[in-house]
Amino acid sequence: MQFKEITGQETIKEQLLQTVAENRISHAQLFLSCEGSGALPLAIAYAQYINCLDKSPIDSCGVCSSCRKYERYIHPDLHFSYPFFASKDVRTAVDVLEEWRSMLLEDPYFDLDIWRSKLSAENKQANINIAECHDIIKKLSYKAFEGETKVLIMWLPEFLDKEGNALLKIIEEPPKNTLFILVANNQDQILSTLLSRTQIVKIPKLPDAVIENYLVENHGLDTHQAVEYSFLADGNLIEAKLLASNAQNDHADKFADWLRMGYGNRVADLIAFVEQAAGWGRENQKNFLKYGISFLRECSLLLSGAEELVKLPPRTLDTAKKLSAHVLNLNMAEAIISELEQAHYHIERNANPKILFLDVSLQLVKLIKFKTLPKGTQYIYS
Repeated sequence: MQFKEITGQETIKEQLLQTVAENRISHAQLFLSCEGSGALPLAIAYAQYINCLDKSPIDSCGVCSSCRKYERYIHPDLHFSYPFFASKDVRTAVDVLEEWRSMLLEDPYFDLDIWRSKLSAENKQANINIAECHDIIKKLSYKAFEGETKVLIMWLPEFLDKEGNALLKIIEEPPKNTLFILVANNQDQILSTLLSRTQIVKIPKLPDAVIENYLVENHGLDTHQAVEYSFLADGNLIEAKLLASNAQNDHADKFADWLRMGYGNRVADLIAFVEQAAGWGRENQKNFLKYGISFLRECSLLLSGAEELVKLPPRTLDTAKKLSAHVLNLNMAEAIISELEQAHYHIERNANPKILFLDVSLQLVKLIKFKTLPKGTQYIYS
């Protein structure tokens, strides 16, 4: 994988290239990012660049023997470690290496749920076990076969339990020309003993404009759809791709209309909406509810007088301002968000969508039309 294949993150790319140019590559690095920011592709591109035989100042060549093997993830000096679901047939990450390579070749932007779907997970918990730690130590004790640098990329070291302490010595005193790259989403869940031995590279969320351009160019969405999905994805390219692949719009107009139906106590329209929503399919139902939660959080910022923090696109912002001025108040918005979060939880667990959307619609009428807030909530008029 080359740097040019990675969406956005130009500043981080320049920073990584500079470490190679100035020969100051830290032997143990932690790429810390939000989900969907491209940390794993960046780690792979960085490793490929380091071992490229004909690198340019801005990228690996992509055609030398090292790059060709990196492109297929079969370079003998490139090793991966990742969470997996142990069984009698799967003891270490190598036992599902073909599935891992297939996942990377299909799309290097993925999360644990997508990875889990490629494996026989059953009801097991993913982890990086002690057998995997011992296998890492064994692999890295060998000399490099072809490249100058052996590389181990560990995806989600948060899944290392205390067994991860077995790696401390080899991380602190690695064999010559060995590079560790840990790719993580949650710093608080990583062993503190590991954190103290790594150099942290913070990778920011992707800007909305970058995701918008990606969706327009790669998924053929119109600008309005791309802006809406970018807002909903909140810097997560994985989420944006899922939204684009399950497109059934327009969430913004549908959600605003739903709120107006509740405000007007338009029962017949609400029942028609429930029938329509029940036929969307679960992914689109989840996306619709997720959009509503995000939209109302932005409305809460408007109601709190923090308009400068609102990220809504212009057309949707105008709708949010009207709803905030004439329909919603802060407590009402928070109560509706709570209802939508519960609905999203139950949709994920295969609740009957017709019953669920009917119940939430009735709750909207109570909250908006009759101003009946949950018990113990003090009502504040906007």
